[in-house]
Parts: sequence; C-alpha cells; structure tokens
Amino acid sequence: MSVPYETAAYEPAESPESPEEHLARLLGRALNSFELPDEVMRLLDCALVYDSSLHSAHHSAGLHRETYRHTWLLADGSAVTLWELAYNTTPGGSSEHEVYTDEEELQTATSRLGLPPEAPELELSAPTWLWAIPTPRHVFASGDSADHARRLLRRAENPDHPDARTAALLATATAHEITQAFGRPGRAGRSGLSYALYEHAFLLPDGSEVSLWEVEHTATPDGRHMCEVYMSERAARSAMERRAARQG
Repeated sequence: MSVPYETAAYEPAESPESPEEHLARLLGRALNSFELPDEVMRLLDCALVYDSSLHSAHHSAGLHRETYRHTWLLADGSAVTLWELAYNTTPGGSSEHEVYTDEEELQTATSRLGLPPEAPELELSAPTWLWAIPTPRHVFASGDSADHARRLLRRAENPDHPDARTAALLATATAHEITQAFGRPGRAGRSGLSYALYEHAFLLPDGSEVSLWEVEHTATPDGRHMCEVYMSERAARSAMERRAARQG
C-alpha cells in the first residue's frame, strides 16, 4: 500500500509542487541536508517528476516517527531516491527531519532514536509520478528595479558574488520581487547566530526572470551583520551551512 505523502506530520504545500520545489522543501527542513553528496544533487537537477510515499510509522505517548520515500524520475529514465526521517524524541516536542541517500543509513538513524521497535513496514507500490501545473513563480512590482539590483550587489561582501555581466543584465530590469526563503542550515542558531535568506527576483524586458539569493548573517568575528549574494539558492544555502558548521 502506498500512502499519499500528504499524510505527513508536517503541513504539505497548498498547491502542487514541481520536482524542484518538492526537493527544495525537503532539503529546507532536513537538519543534515548539507551532508548529501554533490553527485546526487547534480542528478536531481535533471528531475522531471517525483513520487513520495509513507514507508513506516510509529506513534505513542506523544512521540512519533515516520519514514518517507521520495523518488525523482530523471531525464535519462533512471531514478534517484532519498529517504526522510521525521521524528520527535520528547512528548509533544517539535518534529525534526533528516534525509538519507539509502535505506541502510535511514535504519541506522532510526535506531538512534530509542523509540519502540519498527512497526511493520508498509508495502511500497511503484511510484505514481507527480508534477505541478506550471504557475507564475513571482508577482512582480514595478519600481526602480535596476537601482535595487545595483544596491544589492554593492553590499555583497562575499568574493564569489555575481559578476559584472550579471550586474549589466540586471541594469535592464523592469520589475522585481523580494521574498524570504525558509529552511535552516544544519547548525544555524545553535551558537546564537542569526541567518536569513532572501530571494530577489528580477523581470527583464524580454520576459525572462533572474534571481539573486541574499544571505544575511552575524557569523562574523565581531558579530556584525554581513550580506552575501549568490546566483543560486543552493550556493546560498551551502554558504550558510559552511558558516554554521564552522561556528559549531
């Protein structure tokens, strides 16, 4: 029996997700997403559709544990599976999430929780591929978007910030939108540090869109706020995770 992913303990998205959005939401809530191999992440860049199913579950005395199978179909016809563990270890406590590349790693992580033995696993059916109906990602507002891009790039302190070619492209922007992206890096917040991630999306004259990803944090020697800007969400989140790991 394959149980729909929407039975998860956390709230599902309100509308169908694309494979990219589903992956981003999974990685955003997983405490150990920074440990996934780069090769797996590169393969998932080619995902066409996905399937998610409940694999096993245990609920008792305010504690819970669920495991989920997330499978993406790639452009070459192969598939990649990630295993998600969702749990709490104190009665009524908040849910934590971890993600693994194989079932053996998942079972090892599950055994650490100290919960009662695994309930019988559900029989997983063949994946039922899902995909989202394309919808506009952004709601743009007109304004001095080119100046906004210029000011954003000017305050970026990371040496690998977007280059002059990107700056020239964004000088033609006709509208933009700023949204906060959620999901924490692996160890962020454990040392009293502050992290925030924002997407700055720009609409160009030809109708195409370009996004810059801004990381604001206080992982600096004197605790001051620092701004870094990246060309992709993955690069931004990786930078957050690296800093959080160093701060421990």
